[in-house]
Amino acid sequence: MPTLSFQKYRLLIDEAITYNEPEKAQQLAREAYEAAQLAEALGERMYFGAQLLIIDEDFAGAIKSLDAAIQQNPKDGAAYNDRALCMIELGQIDQALYYFDRGIEVEPDFATIHHNKGWYLSQLGHYTGALASFSQVLALDANRAVTYENMADCFYKMGCIPEAIKAYQKAVSLLSDRCIDIKSELERLISLLKALQVKK
Repeated sequence: MPTLSFQKYRLLIDEAITYNEPEKAQQLAREAYEAAQLAEALGERMYFGAQLLIIDEDFAGAIKSLDAAIQQNPKDGAAYNDRALCMIELGQIDQALYYFDRGIEVEPDFATIHHNKGWYLSQLGHYTGALASFSQVLALDANRAVTYENMADCFYKMGCIPEAIKAYQKAVSLLSDRCIDIKSELERLISLLKALQVKK
């Protein structure tokens, strides 16, 4: 029987998805779902059931499960976060920010939702707002490599090359050894940006 807490499962699943390890995420979500069934924890069961649906790209089904999870626990910031991401996948972009903000309201110390709101704002071209969200993430979790990477992307798009280089370098320093491909890509970007600076 699994011995991890539901919170630990959530963190590990988020990490696996962030670093593009869908099989690992699926295995963890399945374990957590079964553990929630055994514990008769309906809210957690609906949440982890939604994770399995998200991995299978059944975003509409995942939203239904996440709504059920929220009904069981209205202060589950992760459920609001994932609901917003599912809405984005389905093209329902107008209300996604509402669900990010609602999740932040009920669970303000949940770094992932601040990160994903920042990522979404950057996709919309709202770089200043995105950087504000990323700064909030780093106030909660100063060692989040992916947030530094996303900050660097914003700085680059804003034309702030020195800030972009610094943020990419910080991301590289925080990435684990299992992320060798990502490290290599970021180091390539840093070299390109440094060359761009020299030309200026």
